[in-house]
Order: sequence, then C-alpha cells, then structure tokens
Amino acid sequence: MALRSFVKISAVTNLSDARYCAGMYVNLIGFDLEENSKNFTSSQKFNEITDWLSGVDFVAEFESTHPEKILTLVQEYNGINFIETKEEIYLRMLVNSSFGIILKKELSTEEDLDDLIAKAQFFKDFGVVLHLVSDSMEVDSSVIEKLKTLASSVDVLLGFGIEPDTIGKIIEETGIKGIALEGGEEIKPGLKDFDQLAEILEVLEIEE
Repeated sequence: MALRSFVKISAVTNLSDARYCAGMYVNLIGFDLEENSKNFTSSQKFNEITDWLSGVDFVAEFESTHPEKILTLVQEYNGINFIETKEEIYLRMLVNSSFGIILKKELSTEEDLDDLIAKAQFFKDFGVVLHLVSDSMEVDSSVIEKLKTLASSVDVLLGFGIEPDTIGKIIEETGIKGIALEGGEEIKPGLKDFDQLAEILEVLEIEE
C-alpha cells in the first residue's frame, strides 16, 4: 500500500494518530515542540510514541523559538529529521544544520503567494519546503495558478482547501509536492475518531 502524494501530518499528540498515519505510509509526522503550546510534546512522550513507528520521518514543529534554542532542544528528541518554523527570519540560521527545513507560512491574501513566488529562488537554493496554511483563502482558479508557479520552483505542501473530492485534481493541476494535515486529540487513550483524516488519506491511497 502507498499514497499517490507526499503527506505530512502536523501536531500529532498521541500514539493512535501516529500508528495510524505510519500504517497509511505518510511521509512526515510532526510534533509540536513549542513550549507552552497546548500540543507540546515532551521528549519522553515523543520517544515513547516514535519507538513504535518505522518508515516515516519526524518533524520538530516550532512557532517563534529562536534557532539556537531549537538546535539544542532537538538533541533531546531521537530521530528528528526536519525542523519546521513559522519565522522566516530564522531560516538562514537553520539551513546549514543537518536537518531538512520547512517554513510554515500563514496566507491571508493572494498577495502573500506573490511574495513567496518572488522569494522562490532563495527557498530553492537552500532546499526549504513551504507548508502553506490559511483560515481565509479558498483554492480557486487564481490560487491554483499561483500555486503552480510557486511549485515549479520550490517544494510546496498545501495545508488548506483540502477536500476529498477535489484534492487529487488540485495536486495534479498545481504540481505541488503534497499536502499537510493535522492530527487531533484522542477521545480517550487509545480511542480516536479518524473519519476526517482517513477520508483524505483513503482518497490518496493507491490500489494494489
């Protein structure tokens, strides 16, 4: 079994999500390491979860933590492959580390996409992956064209406008690297409602 697209799952907080996603052959599983975040994962909990997993890379997800602290903190987490930050100004301090770098970018308008397109060569030169999220934008024809332009230069993970009946077409038309979904809280330990997450992943599943 495999997925027809690259998939990152963000903010995983529990073993149920992690094992399900690994079993569906997602590529990246992200853990929130930002102190004081409601989804913060301690190194002990991270290691307890990831000890059960194989065949997937792990992302240390941060919002505003300074790179010096990031690079010290991740040493406590075994097996981190990527670092994700929301702070574009920190990229130059992170790109020379041994980790893959992901920039999580909140989009408000199409002008934000234009700004990223203008900086695409920088992202490409340093191998930065863009994780795009938005609470206000829809993936209409204009956005699709801008995503196509951006994705022609840099790896893009789309984290908004993802619906089971349209995501396959969006991936095909834009040429984006893949998508980013979010994990969620367990109803109680070991019990998880996977309906929304599973619906998307099952659409992307390649029939054998």
